[in-house]
Amino acid sequence: MSYNKHESAIVDDGAVIGEGSRVWHFVHVCGGAQIGKGVSLGQNVFVGNKVTIGDQCKIQNNVSVYDNVHLEEGVFCGPSMVFTNVYNPRSLIERKDQYRDTLVKKGATLGANCTIVCGVTIGKYAFVGAGAVVNKDVPAYALMVGVPAKQKGWMSEFGEQLDLPLQGNAEVTCPHTGAKYTLNGTQLSKVEM
Repeated sequence: MSYNKHESAIVDDGAVIGEGSRVWHFVHVCGGAQIGKGVSLGQNVFVGNKVTIGDQCKIQNNVSVYDNVHLEEGVFCGPSMVFTNVYNPRSLIERKDQYRDTLVKKGATLGANCTIVCGVTIGKYAFVGAGAVVNKDVPAYALMVGVPAKQKGWMSEFGEQLDLPLQGNAEVTCPHTGAKYTLNGTQLSKVEM
């Protein structure tokens, strides 16, 4: 086994877990899950069958990653944040054929106790604040807060808020890394050197 698993964790046959990953207390990983290298699954995490988790993701305590949720590399899921996979669930009506895909792109942060309603895409390096409820797609680098979540700014790849308007044409340099970002309308992109 090329990953570390606490004795209380359950990893079903067929699950793929990458080298150097850590599976902590009371975790359950279903047999169809695909988990990358260097991933941390905190206490009481559940990972469904139809789930992919990229390299170096950190999933904090009490998070359930249900079927049809896909996390790219370096995603941070804060404590007790919530994913859904059925838009209008009912206990008495079977809707497993109505699961909606949720995609969280590279480097995004999902804050503690936030909720990601199924069927959305969270852009790369976006930052969803604690307690926010996301019910629509989130642009790359966007800072989202509130219920329902609304964009309040832009974040650098380093994880600091950038001094930019929500829309227009502007350029800014991250004070921590020196990386340059360009705002073009309502889309932010990092200038590759």
